[in-house]
Amino acid sequence: MGERARGGKGGAIVGVDKALTLAKRGIDDISDGATVAERLALAAKSSELLSSVWSLPPGQLLMFHQGTRLTAVDADSTPGFDGDKDDAERFIEISSSEISRYQRLLYANGTRRSNKRVLIVLQGMDASGKGGIVKHVFRQGNPMGIHYHGFGAPNDEELSHDFLWRVERELPKPGWIAVFDRSHYEDIVMPRVWGTLPEKTWLARYEQVIEFERALAADGCAIVKIFLTVSRQEQKRHFLERLDDPTKHWKFDPSDLDSRERWDDYMDAWQEVFERTSTPEAPWYLVPADNRWYSRAVVSELLRTTIKNMNLTWPPLDCDPDEMRRRLA
Repeated sequence: MGERARGGKGGAIVGVDKALTLAKRGIDDISDGATVAERLALAAKSSELLSSVWSLPPGQLLMFHQGTRLTAVDADSTPGFDGDKDDAERFIEISSSEISRYQRLLYANGTRRSNKRVLIVLQGMDASGKGGIVKHVFRQGNPMGIHYHGFGAPNDEELSHDFLWRVERELPKPGWIAVFDRSHYEDIVMPRVWGTLPEKTWLARYEQVIEFERALAADGCAIVKIFLTVSRQEQKRHFLERLDDPTKHWKFDPSDLDSRERWDDYMDAWQEVFERTSTPEAPWYLVPADNRWYSRAVVSELLRTTIKNMNLTWPPLDCDPDEMRRRLA
């Protein structure tokens, strides 16, 4: 078990196991709240206890800052988390239950004309674990309210429109969470690496993306952009695993090796993406992903705290409850 986590007043050090136990106990006590306000306060407190598992908040620790180098990120590291795989799995399980709670709250507000919603952008080299994150982080979520979409190469219809056209069609509705497996950033990185568009075309897309995301944020959409940093060695291991396991052959695509051979070009392209498009409204997080239990725990923490920080409350009835009771009598 991990030895330490930071939490409590003054940043007192407590064990990871103890922090998880306290968080779970706090969650179990939420139903004891006599009023809606009390239950929401208890939920916020339990979420804070859960965050105390981290010795440093991943939302601050992993956020891209000017001067950060993608190639300097240790993909095998677990910054801010002093526990092990078992601790992380327990954290994800507890955090997932709280994400489910906050998701219901977000969805309920969406039915009452709130524009609050969440967009999660997952990027990374092939075999970085994007798909697994969706399965683990949302394991207790309600499909009604979660929209997942994977972006591949644009088809003929999509190419006939502006590059953001296909992205706008998949954005989260009010009260929903949308998860993009790859995104509009592919339409900058791929043309740059492979030279499929003139430089002036993909360069102009930087400003379009910044304005696009700024408008989304201003309209109530929280944007969490995550780049899963996997090492070449770990990617190779996963590729060989797919070749050796007949049940995973469907995951293997020879074109993945083409991208692998252009690894340095991709790193340069993504570095520029982070430098140009990590903004206060939509920051990038560079998440080490060789240990998938760690990257899943990070995404779970980022999502849960994002919705928690919206400070939502349950929407009231928009009718007279006494009149409704009379009709039911």
